[in-house]
Amino acid sequence: MTIQERFDHLVKLISSERFLEKQGLGNEVPFFICPYPPQTAVEMDRMRQQLQNRLQGDGIKILEINLYDLAIDILRQRGVWEQILEMETEMPKEELLELLQNVLDSEAHLVPAIAEKMKEASYDVMFIAGVGEVFPYIRSHNVLNNLQRTAKEQPTVMFFPGAYTHSLEEGASLDLFGLLHDDKYYRAFNIFHCEI
Repeated sequence: MTIQERFDHLVKLISSERFLEKQGLGNEVPFFICPYPPQTAVEMDRMRQQLQNRLQGDGIKILEINLYDLAIDILRQRGVWEQILEMETEMPKEELLELLQNVLDSEAHLVPAIAEKMKEASYDVMFIAGVGEVFPYIRSHNVLNNLQRTAKEQPTVMFFPGAYTHSLEEGASLDLFGLLHDDKYYRAFNIFHCEI
C-alpha cells in the first residue's frame, strides 16, 4: 500500500462507528497494529500526524503516547536521566540495557505512566508511537500484554515499524524492523486487514 492508501484506509476505518464502538471484535481487546516498512518511518510519522489532525478535525479525540518521549519523562521523574547520560559512554551495553529495562519495566513503570495519561485525557482512540526508538529496552509485546487490563475501553492503535504476521505453525508475531521474529503477540488485529 502507498502512504496515501494507508492514510485513506485509516481515516475511513478509525472514523467509522463500528471501529469507535469496538464492534465485531469477539470479546478481544481493542488493540490494532498498524505495521509499516521500517524504511518508510519518516513518511509514516508525517502521515500519523496528518491522520491525527484529520480525525481530530472530524471530532475524534486522539491520545498519542510516544514511548520514547514517555521513557525520557519516566527517567527524569525517577531522577536517573542525567546519570544515564553520563554513564552511557563508559558502561557496557549489556549493563545499560539491563538498567533501562529495569527502570522502564512495562508492568511496574511504563504502563502505570500510560494509565495516568489516559486518566488525564478525554479521548476516543489511543495512538502508540515511538516503538522503534525504544527498542531493545522496551518491547512492544510487553507493552501490549501489560496494557490489556488498562486500555480496554477505547481502541488502541500501535504504529509498528515492521510486520505483524500470523501463521498456523508459529502463531502471531510482531517482527520489528522485519528482522526480529521473537515477539509473540496474538491479541491484536492488523488494522489493514480490518474492514468497515
